[in-house]
Amino acid sequence: MNKKKNRQVSESWQLALLLALSGGLMDAYTYIFRGGVFANAQTGNILLLGINLSVKNYQKALQYFIPVTAFALGIILAEIIRHFSSESAILHWRQLTVLLECAVLFLVGFFPVCCNLPANALVSFACGIQVESFRKVNGNASATTMCIGNLRSGTQALCDFFFTKDLLFLQKGLTYYGIILAFTLGAVLGNILVPIFAQASIWCSCLLLLAAFVSMFSRADQP
Repeated sequence: MNKKKNRQVSESWQLALLLALSGGLMDAYTYIFRGGVFANAQTGNILLLGINLSVKNYQKALQYFIPVTAFALGIILAEIIRHFSSESAILHWRQLTVLLECAVLFLVGFFPVCCNLPANALVSFACGIQVESFRKVNGNASATTMCIGNLRSGTQALCDFFFTKDLLFLQKGLTYYGIILAFTLGAVLGNILVPIFAQASIWCSCLLLLAAFVSMFSRADQP
């Protein structure tokens, strides 16, 4: 019997844009509404952790330590799901992680301001799942929850285009900068939504992730 399996377009540019929009929104949400903590930018959280430890402000340091730990746990869980996934399953393991991320963020939308610490931990946990599950765009290493790697790779590709005139480098560079733009627009969207919907504004990320989930279905015989 000739069975055509569904494959997941986990490296498509369109999927990366949806995930980057969600990533930017998540970071804006926790920074604006949840006490100035970064959901994605763990470098910033680690920096603030060190600063607060140096002045013995341990309670404030804990505010940054927990999201960093949650982010790492999200990475671990994504790897566990990948390891135990089956190729014969109806859903690809990356679709499972997207649904899990969506469920976590939906839960966060019910947390009041007095619960910022667990809310930030859960958002960072979701970001860790995403950053580990989606690491490439069109075969190139990329991230949809942070920009520094994309900025470096995109700028290098544009420099390579300048020296070689190879259009593939131009396409690569514009892809990276497109993801950065999507992340930025996600942050803009978060800044617009937070004053209106408060803690529930994170549900917009859920909608973006559901769109990403649906977009991952593709016939194996399609380009």
